[in-house]
Amino acid sequence: MIEVKHLEKYYGSDGTVTKALDDISFISYDGEFLCIMGASGSGKSTLLNCLSTIDCASAGDILFNGVSFDSLKKSELAAFRRHNLGFIFQNYNLLDPLTLGENISLSLLINGAAQGTIQKRIHDIANQVGIGHLLDKLPSQVSGGERQRCAFARAVVNSPKLIFADEPTGALDSASAISLMKIIASLNHTLHSNIFLVTHDALCASYADRVLFLKDGKIFSELVKGEKKNREFYHEILDNISLLGE
Repeated sequence: MIEVKHLEKYYGSDGTVTKALDDISFISYDGEFLCIMGASGSGKSTLLNCLSTIDCASAGDILFNGVSFDSLKKSELAAFRRHNLGFIFQNYNLLDPLTLGENISLSLLINGAAQGTIQKRIHDIANQVGIGHLLDKLPSQVSGGERQRCAFARAVVNSPKLIFADEPTGALDSASAISLMKIIASLNHTLHSNIFLVTHDALCASYADRVLFLKDGKIFSELVKGEKKNREFYHEILDNISLLGE
């Protein structure tokens, strides 16, 4: 579904050029839950930004179902984002004056969903992530874990093909983080969306199907979960992190 070919990203100019991504290539297949790990400055957030069209690569190519992002016009890229992408951020990015239900409804309204279906879709996804009883609450009236569940519900309510999560558990306690990861993994199987997760947390990464480890802008190694249990995969991830020198 997503093919990355020899991706490179440079920042700066003249004598101060920094190479953030260095010849990155991989394929993410339909419905895969892919985690990207690495030390600060390894290029993982830059890679996520390029994959999500927030940033443009300096060289190389990214293809979605065989279509290059570079081949899309501005209007086509905007439509592609609306219909295919969902985003989850560490700081939730909810609109404080709106209720949780209203926050979830935003992407439906932007995409012109039929008014008769909006409330049902909001309630369906809210119940799936465990906040169906909180839809009338403001973000300030619920916990951090509940706010992040709302952010996740907003990201997936349109059933996007690609979901991008940048340190979504970074502001959560361990119990809330694990609860959120279980929800993400469960809905990944239901939606068959590709999920790209950036995290420092090996326990969160253990819920993914595959982990790419970046070092100095390059793919250092990768792990595939296969039939392993989370605990076994977690320890493999820790071993790889130690090899990275973190």
